Amino acid sequence: MRLIDSTGKQIGIVKLEEALRLAKERGLDLVQVSEKTEPPVCKIMDYGKYLYSRQKKGKAKKAGQLKTVRLTFNISEHDLNTRVKQAQVFLEKGNKIRAEMVLRGRQKALSDFAKGKLKQFLENLNEKISIKIERQLKKEARGLTIIISKK
Repeated sequence: MRLIDSTGKQIGIVKLEEALRLAKERGLDLVQVSEKTEPPVCKIMDYGKYLYSRQKKGKAKKAGQLKTVRLTFNISEHDLNTRVKQAQVFLEKGNKIRAEMVLRGRQKALSDFAKGKLKQFLENLNEKISIKIERQLKKEARGLTIIISKK
């Protein structure tokens, strides 16, 4: 098999027993990187550290997602502040927020009142953490939406 050192330096083609002995001497593991090549490629590394770094890369990709905070037409002051705190947590983790005001039936005719509630939400959020508006307030079929992120 073709053997690669823990530093990335190629050792060359060695027998399995020799590769296992080298890995054991260094207190590391022998990991098969590619089996489809001839001869197969193996690397001397700490397998636990390798798994941990792969797991970290997977978590790093999840950051920066679009999270939704849904507000209702008759939301109370306390509930609005609860949504502000949740939005603050999302923003501090590096996510963008889509604030959504759901309007049903006759509520659609009172869109000015709904816009006021959304602006109050943005003002309360801006007091806690500085925000940047990614997409302006937009009227959609279900109601009003706005996308914000951390400055």
